[in-house]
Amino acid sequence: MKVEACFYEKHRDKIHCFLCPHHCLIENHEWGKCKVRIHEDGVLYSINYGEITAAALDPIEKKPLHYYKPGTFILSVGSFGCNLTCSFCQNYSISQYKAQSTYIAKEKLALTSINMENNIGLAFTYNEPTIWYEYVYDTAKYLKENFPFYVIVLITNGYIEEEALKKLLPYVDAMNIDLKSFNEQYYKELCGGRLKPVLKSIELAAKSCHLEITTLLVSKENDNLTEIENIAKFISSIDSNIPLHLTRYFPNYKLNHPATDKEILYKSLEIARKYLSYVNLGNI
Repeated sequence: MKVEACFYEKHRDKIHCFLCPHHCLIENHEWGKCKVRIHEDGVLYSINYGEITAAALDPIEKKPLHYYKPGTFILSVGSFGCNLTCSFCQNYSISQYKAQSTYIAKEKLALTSINMENNIGLAFTYNEPTIWYEYVYDTAKYLKENFPFYVIVLITNGYIEEEALKKLLPYVDAMNIDLKSFNEQYYKELCGGRLKPVLKSIELAAKSCHLEITTLLVSKENDNLTEIENIAKFISSIDSNIPLHLTRYFPNYKLNHPATDKEILYKSLEIARKYLSYVNLGNI
């Protein structure tokens, strides 16, 4: 469903979108980098409002959120599109392409969630929820205002501007932010983004909701102990009790590096635990 987007302004004959740090200047009848926002005659539209490509009742630990309501299940939904272009994307079929979807109104999704047995709420995941912003915000607000005991979870790359994130956070109970690296060059070359905005999102989220961090250790790229130590130090400077998930990379999408050496993961675990109370390994 196509709706008018949030966080944009006219800039001469272009549209300036400031939902995320790309700050796209979009020509008429052209798309933003997220591939879901289009400029049409002076108005910016989002085309994925309510468009769901995937849904499942997942264990909360799968998000991964190991320290938020452990042992429970949450209805997880995703759409299509992303504002990063990670060469190793694990969900590229929906993040980098306009996948087949079904429209579900926010009221119907909320009611489906609360009527589902053993479900604690809604998780926006699979693709990047921040570029699904209008629907995520409307649905989260509707659910929390009408059924406040049900939770809202975001699994996100954290690549969102401060104004948009601050507007959404009052309706979010927990987040897992993907801190892909502690290196600007890595973000630029492998992900098509920047590091600093993600660090800012982590700082903001830590003040507002339960937060866990995930870092995928990509062989030959960020699987070194200096990188892990810098990540752990940064998280610790905010709160040493923020959990960190170090996960194993496997070849996917455009990147064919070998799977991460397990020994590197175990050594990374030791390093991170010098600074953080909760560190877990994933995909091993």
